[in-house]
This record gives sequence, C-alpha cells and structure tokens, in this order.
Amino acid sequence: MRDYDEATSFLGDWGPFQLTIFFLLSASIIPNGFTGLSAVFLVAIPEHRCLVPDSANLSQAWRNKDGQPVESRCWRYRLDTLRNFSALGLLPGVDVNVEDIEKEKCLDGWRYDRDLYRSTVVTEWNLICDNDWKVPLTSSLFFLGVLLGSFVSGQLSDRFGRKKVLFATMAVQTGFSIVQVFSVNWEMFTVLFLIVGMGQISNYVAAFILGAEILGKSVRIIFSTLGVCIFYAIGYMLLPLIAYFIRDWRSLLMALTVPGLFCIPLWWVIPESPRWLLSQGRISEAEEIIRRAAKKNRILPPEILFSPSELQDLKEQSYKAYTFFDLLKTRNIRIVTFLSILLWMIISVGYFGLSLNTPNLHGDPYVNCFLSAIIEVPAYIIAWLLLQNFSRRYSTASTLFLGGVVLLFIQLVPQHLNILSILLVMLGKFGITSAFSIVYVYTAELYPTVVRNMGVGASSMASRLGSILSPYFVYLGAYDKHLPFVLMGSLTVLVGIFTLFLPETFGMPLPDTIEEMLRVKGFKYKKGLKKGFNLQKQSNGNMKVLSNTAL
Repeated sequence: MRDYDEATSFLGDWGPFQLTIFFLLSASIIPNGFTGLSAVFLVAIPEHRCLVPDSANLSQAWRNKDGQPVESRCWRYRLDTLRNFSALGLLPGVDVNVEDIEKEKCLDGWRYDRDLYRSTVVTEWNLICDNDWKVPLTSSLFFLGVLLGSFVSGQLSDRFGRKKVLFATMAVQTGFSIVQVFSVNWEMFTVLFLIVGMGQISNYVAAFILGAEILGKSVRIIFSTLGVCIFYAIGYMLLPLIAYFIRDWRSLLMALTVPGLFCIPLWWVIPESPRWLLSQGRISEAEEIIRRAAKKNRILPPEILFSPSELQDLKEQSYKAYTFFDLLKTRNIRIVTFLSILLWMIISVGYFGLSLNTPNLHGDPYVNCFLSAIIEVPAYIIAWLLLQNFSRRYSTASTLFLGGVVLLFIQLVPQHLNILSILLVMLGKFGITSAFSIVYVYTAELYPTVVRNMGVGASSMASRLGSILSPYFVYLGAYDKHLPFVLMGSLTVLVGIFTLFLPETFGMPLPDTIEEMLRVKGFKYKKGLKKGFNLQKQSNGNMKVLSNTAL
C-alpha cells in the first residue's frame, strides 16, 4: 500500500509549484520575526530622572549639586525643604548636610531622555520605579498568549483545516495589533498583546504544518530547518531597521503591523493541504489540488491518483489512543520526558533572554538588536549541517556548552572592553540558537511514533514557559548587569551536561512503540527488555519526522 508521498511522487521535488509554496509560506513567517520581539523597542526603558519643575525656583547650586542633578531616578530631596534653603541663600555641603534632607517620591513625574526613543510604552504610562514590575510582565503576557495559542492551534487546524487557521490567525495577529496602536492604558495594551501572541504562534504553526504536508520529503527537511527559521530571522533583522527610523511606539507598532496586510492575496495562491482533505474524506478537492500542481509543474498526472483500496485504508485507519500519562509510563520514557522538558525550557530562557536584553548592552541598541538577529542565520545553517552529518547528542551538547561558557566569561571582561562583551553575547546567542534548531529534530527522534506528537508538544509547552520566565532574567540586570548572563550561562552549561545522558539517534531507526525507545545512558535497567527492532526502518532521513510534529 502506497503512502501519500509515494502516490504524489510524480510531482517531483522542486517544481514551480513547490518553489511557490516554499517561498510564500516562508515569507508569511517574516511578520512573526518582528512581532515576536517587538517588545525590545516598544517596552524599552530610556534614561530618566525625577522631575524638578522650573516653578520650584531653586538656585543653580541646589538644582545641580556638585555637578550632579539633585533628583534621582525614583526619588528627589523634599522640594519644600530645598525651596526654603534656596530662598535663604544656604549652600549644599557648606551650610547644609545634604544627607540629612528628607527624600520624597517623584510627585511631579519624570524627565525622559529622548535621544534614543521619542516615546515607548514605558514613557507613555510611566512604567518605572513603583511600576517597574509591569515591564517584564508585559513581555511575559505576550509569551503567555504564545503558550495559550500553542494549546489550541493544532486542534483548530485539525478541525477546520490548515489554510483557514493560517489566514484566520494572521488576521487575529494583524487586526489586534492595529487595535493595540490605539491603547488608552497599559492594561488594554497588555491584554491585546496577549491576544496578538496567540495569533502569532498559531499562524506560525499552521504555516509550518501546511508546508510540511504539501512539500515532498527532501524539500520538507529544508523547509522545516532552513526556510522557516531563516525567514523568521529576516523578520527579526527588519525590526531594528524599522525601529531606527520610527522612534515613536505607536507609529512603530503600526509600521510593524502593515506588512501583515500584504499576506491577504496569498489566500488565492496557497492551497489547502491535500493530506488534510484526504483525512476528512474530501477526496475530489484533494485530487483537484494535486492535478493543478501537476499542471503548474508541466507534468501529466496519472488518471487515478489514489486507488479505492488506498482510500478505504485511509478511512479505516485507527490507532490506539495515547495520553500524556504514556510519557511517564516507563522509567526510560520518564527520564527522556524530564530531560527534554528541562532542555527546551532552559534553551528558551537563554534565547529570549538574550534577545530581549539587547537594549541593555553597551552601545547602540539598534545595532545590538540587528547583530542579535543576523547571528541567527549562520546559527541555523550550522545547525542544519550538524543535523546532516554529526551526532545529535554531541551536536546539541557542544552548541549548549559554547553558548553557556561564553556567557559566563562576560563577567570577567574588563569594563573598558565593552566590544568584547558584545561579541561574547553574540557568540552565546549563536550557540543557543543552533541548539534550539537542533533540539526540534532530536526530540522528535527520541520519542516513538505512538507518542511523538505528544512528546514534542510537551517539550514545546516547556519552551513557552521558558519564554514567559525570560523577561524576569533580563529584569535582574537592574540589580547587577552580569547577573542575567551568569544565570543563563550556568543553566545552559548544566542542561548541556544533562543532554549527554540522552541516547544517540543519528542514523538509528525511528522507534514505533514505547518499548522500542533507545535507552537513556547512565541508568540501570532490568534485563529482558526488548533490545532491538526491525532495522528495515533505518533511514538517513530521520528528520522527516518533523512533518508530523507541531512546533
């Protein structure tokens, strides 16, 4: 009995139809690149000082004691007291001990430095001092939306179709971003940001699944590992370029939203997934799409695409129902699940933590953000080469060690060598991004067919939790600028060590059942467990499992 790939192999791999689908679906990912990390500039914190109004009538000596403004970021000396001292002609440090003067909060607001940002969400609603907790929460709520979207996107695309969900969630991302431009308070902005996060991940997953199901085996691997990732990086690179020229947060958000409207014409070009149509019994629609693809590729399709027995087999296919608890069924799969969840969560903390922290690095935040984005392109290419030629276990561990160790070295760099610190941060981002790309394939190969989607899904959920936590790692930099790097570096190295306990999957046959899973290293097992299985399933193209997994 032929499978779908065999039945449609007459279409070839790289015809005009496949090229169109590859580039259009990859291009639809670009808005996700700048939406996912737009908080870097939308919620940026400019330099600020407690405002001392001109009406206070303070002498220059009291307004600028010892060349330093008398106000600080979150407090100032009591204004009534300063006004009295100034009126009496008393001088700070000469007639008055400044340290004895009572302090008060910034009752008249703040004065913001407008050199880098004309306005941000922070300056709009004063998210500083007593309200500074709202800054990391803003980004965390976006990633919470991503987590919620991850829960529903797969079910929605299974129920209503890949194409409908792709364009509906694009509309959610674009439409609610436009509404977000007109937010009247922080609460409204963050609720809409959460909804935008739900749309962002949902259309990302829908585009990924649609491409994986339409494209052939060899194209599918490139689409999954390079196409989607590099076009995401292109969107990320466009973010600082657009933000450099548009420094008002409302105008910037509108500029980042408009490209989503250009995806509307794609509705008439991108087809529904024939695989999904076949699974729904809509045979004629699926065959019509395949015949149109053959016509575009200038290939004459066979008169009968699917034999009656193949269609009947498709209808009657049934599988044993598996649940999340099957990921904990045996000691071996429990350890794999625990290590996979830990691995994905820490990698996500490192990736998003470093991405969100670029404004806090020395130098121009726009240049730093662009460097953080462009370093992802070689990272994805290296990850793809490692996946093609080297051990999964050592590839993942080595990229994690690289990322973690260089982050730990940052605290040792002298203050005057800030450029070296930035280079180390980018090298850390390179290692962690490569590991992020590799771990998708590695995790899918670790789990057996019966729970593969569930295993990758649980790991993906863990990565969303990591992204929710990442803004708080950045927030710790307000107390010690090296602390985020020490924590992220230590955790990354630690999880790199744990990765070495996972079994090797490169060149190994994919397991179908829980009993056939490769064993975790360093643990004793009872004798008599099944040690092997049919080697006829072995294939160098193990990465094809990505076609059946949701990000």
